[in-house]
Amino acid sequence: MKISVCSMLSIFCVLSLLSFSSAANPKKTNSGQDFVQCLIRSSSTSISKVIYTSENSTYTSVLKFSINNLRFDTPSTPKPIVIVKPEAESQIQTVIYCCKKHDIQMRIRGGGHDYEGQSYVAQVPFVVVDMINLRAIDVDPVKATAWVQAGATLGELYYRIAEKSNTLGFPAGIWSTVGVSGLVSGGGYGTLRRKYGLAADNVLDARLIDANGRILDRKSMGEDLFWAIRGGGASSFGVILSWKLHLVSVPKIVTVFQTARTLEQNATEILHRWQTVAPRLPKDVEMRVAVNPIWTNLPNEPQKTVQDDGTPSLNGTKTVSVNFIGQFLGRKEKLLSMMNKRFPELGLEAESCFEVSYIQSVLLFSLFQATDSPLGLLNRTAYKIAFKAKSDYVNKPIPKEGLEGLWKVLLEQEPGRTNFLLTSYGGKMAEISESAIPFPHRAGTLYMMYMRVRTDGDTSDSIKWIRGLYKYLTPYVTSNPRTAYLNYNDLDLGLNKPHGKTSYKQASIWGKKYFKNNFDRLVIIKSIVDPDNFFRHEQSIPPFA
Repeated sequence: MKISVCSMLSIFCVLSLLSFSSAANPKKTNSGQDFVQCLIRSSSTSISKVIYTSENSTYTSVLKFSINNLRFDTPSTPKPIVIVKPEAESQIQTVIYCCKKHDIQMRIRGGGHDYEGQSYVAQVPFVVVDMINLRAIDVDPVKATAWVQAGATLGELYYRIAEKSNTLGFPAGIWSTVGVSGLVSGGGYGTLRRKYGLAADNVLDARLIDANGRILDRKSMGEDLFWAIRGGGASSFGVILSWKLHLVSVPKIVTVFQTARTLEQNATEILHRWQTVAPRLPKDVEMRVAVNPIWTNLPNEPQKTVQDDGTPSLNGTKTVSVNFIGQFLGRKEKLLSMMNKRFPELGLEAESCFEVSYIQSVLLFSLFQATDSPLGLLNRTAYKIAFKAKSDYVNKPIPKEGLEGLWKVLLEQEPGRTNFLLTSYGGKMAEISESAIPFPHRAGTLYMMYMRVRTDGDTSDSIKWIRGLYKYLTPYVTSNPRTAYLNYNDLDLGLNKPHGKTSYKQASIWGKKYFKNNFDRLVIIKSIVDPDNFFRHEQSIPPFA
């Protein structure tokens, strides 16, 4: 059944439609044993071999394997009643049926990089559907397309593309262990964003299972639901089975570059200039900035510490390092000529630029070496830490005095405990309408901020610090609403009710921050395709209540 938002523009119409929806199943026992028996009785496949309960010796290892934020890998973290690792799509349909029958919530885990653990943690009885066994990738280099199952990672996708072509890529994230499905459904950006937009901007089709257990593609789900799952958080609407992606053209040789300045090397002036230069550079250039405290090297005090990437540094007086990192879709001579004209303040030199193949650039941005084998991209084991993160968007340059205040806040933390990134927008990002998909951060956005702090040790102090950083930035970022990036989800922004219905007004507190006015359309679509709110979590799109 196709859905049409155009014919459902009034809340009255939506509520009238909901009155005809089927009533929820009566509440049943939440016993794990009863639920497992339901799965076994209701499945036409050998589902028992993909079911894991706390009685299984491998339950803990299966749960922990894709927990990538160790803040949610503690004895007190709520654990699922059951983990199901489906090997067939019909097994997911069985899980949906049994979750409804036993009134148990379902979480859907792909790569396990949900920043707030919503894909594998809940405060109510829940089941995890771990998609790791469904990760086939079919690349068609002639048509420049790829069908990718929901359990695949970005590294697996990039590797399979490179197997077939050295002039095709996909504009998604840089971290190889991130799941494709979660990234695409929240937007998904990487080094090609200024040339080709987001991952979600380059989706041609999708297959999902809805709340009624039906398998739908783009044609059968209709354009409104297809719109919603590309940037609106697909886990609010169904279980993504696979995406059909449009692959994009990349040159055989690209140039990556990196050059750092400290506060003592005029970093404040250069970064102030970067804010207006970077978004206006040609689309072939992407440029981000990593801003973090470091130790200055004092030879008479060689105390070792460890940075966030695991590399050693020397202890001494702290300063702030401003590291300009980027990629150019072409040769370094052209890049240097362009940068010397458009951004001479940076002083980019040939020694800081490296010509590599496109797949080598993918390796470098995922913290491999350019000489490493691309087979490393198939490794799903991530570098794991406990952390809390937040995001912001900037649409006017932060004045120098604002940057100087930011340095003071960052220097409150020890080197190696923070990660503060500025990612330039403009280019293709500014050409796409903010309502083309639910992701609304388009024209007028200079750059995005990502801030993260490690929470190992004293968690409360770290979280207090990052909330203080977020408060400090208030005058310098977007407002009304203060916007945020869905894939850097932050439960500080607001929560749905754990039980019962969440009102539109309550959900708007966080929903408008992620989606701006697109939130209203998402709620209408949710109200039509999942009126009983089966697919839910702390920040899922609610139906009208």
